[in-house]
Amino acid sequence: MSLSSILLKRLQLPRRIIAAVNVYGTRSFTTTEGHRPTIVHKRSLDILHDPWFNKGTAFSMTERDRLDLRGLLPPNVMSSEQQIERFMADLKRLQLSARDGPSDPNNLAKWRILNRLHDRNETMYYKVLIDNIEEYAPVVYTPTVGLVCQNYSGLFRRPRGMYFSVEDRGEMMSMVYNWPADQVCSTCKGPYFCWCFMDIMFSNMSSSYNIFRVTCRITFYVIQGLLTEARDNIDPDARPFARNVKESERQGLREGAKLVEVVQQVKPDVLLGLSAVGGLFSKEVLEALKSSTSTRPAIFPMSNPTKNAECTPEEAFSIVGDNIIFGSGSPFANVDLGNGHIGHCNQANNMFLFPGIGLGTLLSGSRIVSDGMLQAAAECLASYMTEEEVLKGIIYPSISRIRDITKEVAASVIKEAIEEDLAEGYREMDGRELRKLNEEEIKNFVMNNMWIPEYPTLVYKKD
Repeated sequence: MSLSSILLKRLQLPRRIIAAVNVYGTRSFTTTEGHRPTIVHKRSLDILHDPWFNKGTAFSMTERDRLDLRGLLPPNVMSSEQQIERFMADLKRLQLSARDGPSDPNNLAKWRILNRLHDRNETMYYKVLIDNIEEYAPVVYTPTVGLVCQNYSGLFRRPRGMYFSVEDRGEMMSMVYNWPADQVCSTCKGPYFCWCFMDIMFSNMSSSYNIFRVTCRITFYVIQGLLTEARDNIDPDARPFARNVKESERQGLREGAKLVEVVQQVKPDVLLGLSAVGGLFSKEVLEALKSSTSTRPAIFPMSNPTKNAECTPEEAFSIVGDNIIFGSGSPFANVDLGNGHIGHCNQANNMFLFPGIGLGTLLSGSRIVSDGMLQAAAECLASYMTEEEVLKGIIYPSISRIRDITKEVAASVIKEAIEEDLAEGYREMDGRELRKLNEEEIKNFVMNNMWIPEYPTLVYKKD
């Protein structure tokens, strides 16, 4: 589906960046290139208290002797598979008893249990996630992550990674050196606390990419009403989207017009919500959307967590009709429309893109993430969807394919970086060698550098 890629290219939204930093130490990660022993400069309890290197009962007897661990662990040696089987059994049993009471949602209880595993054993934590990604993606990411943020002060147990706040502006570069690591990787996200309409004329669907080629006209609406140039003290980031007063008047709209009025007059094809106001797409608003000029209007209540979604899929399908395209920020169950028909609830989740964009940028050696690299990533994701799926209203692939999707997206990002002459290479694969690779070789290069959560052999070396 084209909306992801086209929005990136057409809207050109201003970006405000916040950084959540993921920090890697000197650990040698296990990739498909093979296993390499990892040199560590700690032993005994220091190893067991370090989630990067701790294996728990999976330490072999040889490693226990080498790292002064004999006697500090139960004598039984378990495989990683046995550890995960035991953890999953405990998780099913403990997820209810770990609740703080009736106000503690079940997914938040699961998050707390998984986070304890994360604190003591990183490798096992990620293996559990990869093997059960469909079940636990909503726990460690949207929508539960929203609840975690809201309750973070009570859930915090130990520091992880680095923390940057607005008070640290001007000091961030020096702060990075406080972390004892050779490499620091950051993930950035631009938040947009608003929502808008898009009038979209679908002129052609590409059978190769199933990408809609569109012309977009945006009506920008904030909680205080329709945004026009007549408004005082417009936020600088929103100013480019302020609607011309005369144009609005020709449509019978005034500054600050209510949402339902705007929908009635604009007759939008896409309703995109990023307001964080639950229920904002009311019955009246959805009723007004039935006059859309599109035969398949799209409704995207993107706000998180779930209680902040502008509407539910049941409301959207029951009021607007069975022919809508529905995508949301939080996961919802599909809607049974009767007569064997299903209303598909797509989760418009950036986790389909962020890992591949980050990995592709890293492996390409590009110093920037260009608009073209983002466009390539979005188009790659769109190519996963068949025309038959899109016609059914399915516009995102299954989360169970996330590892393969990440590989494909990363390869597309690398190809674009090469085409834009941004690729400088990674480790032994310098920019010159990278440019010699064909499409299949680039995918193999990506796959060989994807981390696999397996325990490395640890070898102690004195500082």
